[in-house]
Amino acid sequence: MILPPLQRARGIGRLATKQDGERTRLANLFQEGCGKIRLPNTHSTSLEAVLINTAGGITGGDHLQWGAELAPGGHMVLTTQACERSYRSTGDFGRVETALRVGAGAHLDWLPQETILFAASKLDRRLEVDLAEGATLTAVEAVLLGRDAMGEDAADALLRDNWRIRREGKLIHAEATQLLATTEERRSLSLLAGNRAFATILHVAATPDRAEAICGRIRAQLPVGQAIAASANQSRLVIRAMAPTGLALRRMIVPVLLELTGAGSLPRLWHL
Repeated sequence: MILPPLQRARGIGRLATKQDGERTRLANLFQEGCGKIRLPNTHSTSLEAVLINTAGGITGGDHLQWGAELAPGGHMVLTTQACERSYRSTGDFGRVETALRVGAGAHLDWLPQETILFAASKLDRRLEVDLAEGATLTAVEAVLLGRDAMGEDAADALLRDNWRIRREGKLIHAEATQLLATTEERRSLSLLAGNRAFATILHVAATPDRAEAICGRIRAQLPVGQAIAASANQSRLVIRAMAPTGLALRRMIVPVLLELTGAGSLPRLWHL
């Protein structure tokens, strides 16, 4: 007996901006399938865009594609309506691909809310960013292993997360995170050490001196005795954090993001 193929979610959302004096405005918008983009009104000169997966989550075989192009001298904030959820998969990985282009002298804040991995989920996530001369970036990706309130640990969840950041076509930052659902990676002191929430924050400054100065300010405000640290290399500043719960993780990373975001504040959806 041949079973019919299961229905899978497909979504595409892309936008591009233009400059109107100091204000960044929408130039083009494309959306298809379960990928939607909304543009809330703000009092800032920056453009804020909210990425929405109307499928309600991701499971095996789903495919989401996000894209944004920021005009030179502009400022854009990209966030999500809520935490993305990666649900149980009976076969393939769910895929999320994001491609961002930042024009000369512009600043992009990539600030999606946390991704929650559920039991037996499989997620393959890719982030590609191309920066022009003088462009800057603040990006965060946070992962929660199960739901705190339900006492879940998603011990068999699988994750592949790849970042590639380029400046004028030259690779300046690459990293790959992989969860293989092994006891060692969850319990080892050199890996998750029993924590169920972790995050990476990347800030690409215009110059190495600027990155070093920002790193000094960040280190001065990091909480003592918690699993969070910052390092600077060339124009890159990297902050990594781990915590036993999602709430504890958010309390650690929010002050850092407030220091790094070009808008000086987080999107309203982060506070709901």
